[in-house]
Amino acid sequence: MGGRHATHAALSPILRIAKLGVERQLISYRMAEEELIVRGLTGVDMSLRIAGPGTRSYAFLTDWLIRLLIALTLILVAMLYRLLPVSPGRRALASTITIPVLILAPLIYFLYHPVLEVLMRGRTPGKRKAGARIVTVEGATPTIGSLLLRNLFRLIDSLPAFYIVGLACCLCTQKRVRLGDLVAGTVLVLEEEDATRSLARLGQAMQHSALPLEALRLVQDLLDRWRELDEPQRIGLARALLTKLDPHFPAKSDAVTGDAALRDRLEALLDGRP
Repeated sequence: MGGRHATHAALSPILRIAKLGVERQLISYRMAEEELIVRGLTGVDMSLRIAGPGTRSYAFLTDWLIRLLIALTLILVAMLYRLLPVSPGRRALASTITIPVLILAPLIYFLYHPVLEVLMRGRTPGKRKAGARIVTVEGATPTIGSLLLRNLFRLIDSLPAFYIVGLACCLCTQKRVRLGDLVAGTVLVLEEEDATRSLARLGQAMQHSALPLEALRLVQDLLDRWRELDEPQRIGLARALLTKLDPHFPAKSDAVTGDAALRDRLEALLDGRP
């Protein structure tokens, strides 16, 4: 923990390197034409298109059909097992099986969204089918707490029936969000390959790297913009980042000078490799 705090404290100087174009605030956002614009340290924006009510409805109906079919299948199997002619011993077994199944079916129906959104990092089968995923307003993968809070407010969004409250909120808000999103600070966006890959890699890096989140975002942001920057600028940024974040870099700095070598060292730092 002491090393992590020391690394975090060491980030302050690099955020003040004006000549390299590093902004003090790493990520900010603005809305324009129903897009979530994520601005990184290089000043090059990454846009995420916001999913509208149509995409939300398609994803929800797909998920609703999936969980309904699973729940009805479990109930049907339990009922058929009880109706079939069986011996007294097997009838007792059928009664024993039926009760857990009848409890499990509604649990699957109601826990479908929160469990899968946590496991699939902001997605469900329906959202994947619709080409959408949940992100924070900063464009990052939501925390478990945010996803659970978002789903808790699903009870209010579904009132009085057929998600009328949630749909009305989507139509009236700038980011096309329902109440659960407003409270949790999340947005439903359309998946785009480059943005999704970057967010997924950042999520994996948080699990494997000892660096704080702010440092990981700095490294990922530079890698995302690598080809868009002039070679002297990206080399300068890479060396500045590695000097602050990689304790082994000063000893290697003479050997790691080329464009490809610096990029490889940044990727190793992001992946938690020595």
